[in-house]
Amino acid sequence: MARLFHIVEAQQFDRELLGEIFAVAQEMEQVVQHYGSNILNRRVMATLFYEPSTRTRLSFESAMRRLGGEVITTESAQEFSSVAKGETLEDTIRIVSGYADLIVLRHNESGASRRASEVSPVPIINAGDGPGQHPTQALLDLYTINREIGRLDNLAIAMVGDLANGRTVRSLCYLLAKYKDIKVYFVAPPVVRMGDDIKAYLKRHKINFEESDNLHQVATQVDVIYQTRIQRERFGDRPADYEQARGKYIIDRSVLDCMRAHTIIMHPLPRVDEIKREEVDTDPRAAYFRQAHNGLYVRMALLKMILAR
Repeated sequence: MARLFHIVEAQQFDRELLGEIFAVAQEMEQVVQHYGSNILNRRVMATLFYEPSTRTRLSFESAMRRLGGEVITTESAQEFSSVAKGETLEDTIRIVSGYADLIVLRHNESGASRRASEVSPVPIINAGDGPGQHPTQALLDLYTINREIGRLDNLAIAMVGDLANGRTVRSLCYLLAKYKDIKVYFVAPPVVRMGDDIKAYLKRHKINFEESDNLHQVATQVDVIYQTRIQRERFGDRPADYEQARGKYIIDRSVLDCMRAHTIIMHPLPRVDEIKREEVDTDPRAAYFRQAHNGLYVRMALLKMILAR
């Protein structure tokens, strides 16, 4: 089994390692059903979050505890830690690394996890760095697609919503580039289209993609619709741009009627108004809650692969 240390970006994974992670994640499903394991007994994980989080923080903390480890945590570290006194990220990491065997870091700045990894003697896991990347979300997304669709090659996926600021879709694009016969459709309002850096990366890796403004037409052609929230917090002093983007692409009954029987709907959550709850949640193709639960198994797998000796 390959050894992992820092997890800072999706590009660091190859197909072989992804296969190993997913195999361990399936084992972790069984571990959860049998009420956990003590494989990480006496290990300590620190969750250091400079941005709000519910799913990511709780799934990591649950993953560690289900493997027998301990958790120390701080939320809203930007306001309630020594950062408020002017401490640098690097100094915070140097200190916290003396208290824990692994640090899960969420930060508001792109590249923060890489900066942390450069000074940390213990593993750093990137739990989201601003509009940059969210590699463990991409891993659980890919795991979900494989579990739901049954394959990762020969796949068509629509990415919908805030693609400019969506660290989840950016990271997922990096992972999809490892596979064959992938087609990606980008469906987004003009102000939040996918960045040129991701499109250039897909071109270099010979991944077919196209941009579309017709969600209903795209829905007839894909295996996965990955919906995302228009992220108000990323618009800063551009409220007019936010209003221009929000509500343009909504998954409702009319979209469901266009989809094929096997197509699934994913969403990294939280959602606002981009999915009609009363029309979509009960449809078996709505996979977003199963997707969120898969995060526990994938993060358990990562913790085991990094910390178990």
